[in-house]
Amino acid sequence: MWFKNLKLYRLAPNHGLTAADLEAALAPLAFRPCGSQDSQSSGWVFPREDSGLAYASNGQILITLCTEKRLLPATVINQAARERALQIEEQQGYKPGRKQMKEIKEQVTMDLLPKAFVTQSDTNVWIDTKNGWFVIDASAAARADEVLGLLAKTLTPFPIVPLHVEMSPGAAMTLWLTEDEAPAGFTIDQETELQSTGGSRAMVRYVRQSVDHDEATKHVRAGKQCTRLAMTWNDRVSFVLTENLDIKRVAPLDVLKERQDAQAANEAEQFEADFALMAGELARMLDDLVAALGGERRGES
Repeated sequence: MWFKNLKLYRLAPNHGLTAADLEAALAPLAFRPCGSQDSQSSGWVFPREDSGLAYASNGQILITLCTEKRLLPATVINQAARERALQIEEQQGYKPGRKQMKEIKEQVTMDLLPKAFVTQSDTNVWIDTKNGWFVIDASAAARADEVLGLLAKTLTPFPIVPLHVEMSPGAAMTLWLTEDEAPAGFTIDQETELQSTGGSRAMVRYVRQSVDHDEATKHVRAGKQCTRLAMTWNDRVSFVLTENLDIKRVAPLDVLKERQDAQAANEAEQFEADFALMAGELARMLDDLVAALGGERRGES
């Protein structure tokens, strides 16, 4: 069990959040499948079948948002609406107007929704009550906003705040490249993206290739800044850091995989061990990353 993408937030100071609080808060918004006329439904599900809505272990909490969507492309709706409009035109003797076409599309959508394919996706959330981290395993901002929006409906006061650091990730990554020196505990890997800060938005990307000091300096002098940088933390976890302080493609390295693959007595014990390993390693990595970015800036909203 490893999160692959990290959207980072902080628990507010003196948050007082507990697994029991979360269990009670999430229950009213437990997942229910889409009704016949629903295009989407979201709600909380058990991270494990026997866990309840808030899985807790030694100060670490895991919750899971399930989102179900009916797949009904606009092209399908438009085609069916055109066919319906032709039938109506034959009946009434003239083409439907704009208002009538809108009503036709709405009716077609209602007719097609119950027949549409349904997909489900889960979004996991790790809450570190000991170190104050709130982390969503999502690559897209929209998915993270969905999680936060649903939590805001039931958690009062809202205990989650943005993470702010002293140095912008883009400026920091650019400095590490031009000085040819990664921050303590980190190494720079073979994937880099630099983008122009001007109107051209010109971009250069290195994949499976390191950027040497001279090349990096040349690009920076030309007005580019590093926007993505692959890194490894303490030979234990690899990831890609972005200019927005998103962490993508997180992967445990061999030294951790060996511990993760250790045999447990049963599936429940293995899940607990995997979660504890991930939470412990990522909490330390995030602390080191924040320090590398000049520390945390407090008191901002």
